[in-house]
Amino acid sequence: MRLPAILRAIRPQQWVKNVFVLAAVAFARADTSVPHDPEFGDVLRSLYAFAAFCLGASAIYLVNDVLDVESDRAHPTKRHRPIASGEVGVQLALVTSVLCVAGALSLAWLADPIVFAITGGYILLNFSYSVRLKHIVLVDVFCIATGFMLRVQAGAFAAHAEVSHWLVLCTLFLALFLALCKRKAEIDLLGDERGSHRANLMQYTSGFLDQMVTALAACTIVCYTMYTVSEETVAKFGSRNLIYTVPFVVFGLARYLLLVSQQKGGGSPTRVLLGGDSIFVVNALLWVAATGFVVYG
Repeated sequence: MRLPAILRAIRPQQWVKNVFVLAAVAFARADTSVPHDPEFGDVLRSLYAFAAFCLGASAIYLVNDVLDVESDRAHPTKRHRPIASGEVGVQLALVTSVLCVAGALSLAWLADPIVFAITGGYILLNFSYSVRLKHIVLVDVFCIATGFMLRVQAGAFAAHAEVSHWLVLCTLFLALFLALCKRKAEIDLLGDERGSHRANLMQYTSGFLDQMVTALAACTIVCYTMYTVSEETVAKFGSRNLIYTVPFVVFGLARYLLLVSQQKGGGSPTRVLLGGDSIFVVNALLWVAATGFVVYG
């Protein structure tokens, strides 16, 4: 059954990115070095934060699609988006965006005043991205990466937990990796016409992007590996076995790079994760299972 146009316009499938908000509470619940909250208040606050970022992201998607409506209509795939195709009017999109912002900030306040501030900063950053920053080469991908880091920090404050510096760096490098992979996929799809969709795409070259995504994949692997073997992590979970989850991370990054190089949906991590590539999905589920077994078992 096809969702109504306005629901498709807020892109609920993209909410999967906000699982980064829940990372802190997931690991904090397994931390043997601190007492647990018997009332699960940390879980509830984290869910509020998760929902806040979902609504905040949807608000920005609507604004972005309104601003890009003309260029999206010239894009081979984005022209089918509800606003670009005319299924959703500009006025309805903007009103819905305002309602999403109000809901996001309300939920963020319920989570924690600091989460409220972080969510507000996230919305302002992404509004600036939609209006101007996405047109500046490299600044655009760093804005995306900052958004992921804000998700992690918001989840940490909601759960009243600390996040390892290694995980913060891992989040940064992974987000940059995914953002630059998306740029590479756009260049491969649009070719010499990419400048008509977004001018700064002309400043990205395949050679530069190949070098950067390779370096960022390596940085992600190194930071995740360092996290698994750090004394802080071992003390938290009472086990050194988290290192055995590293092969799943290496395989996942390699598989994603392969999909990008073959132009099989690698430009959209959400689409790949939600069933676009069964091998990638199975590997991700195995990583979740292995990680859960180590930190909880």
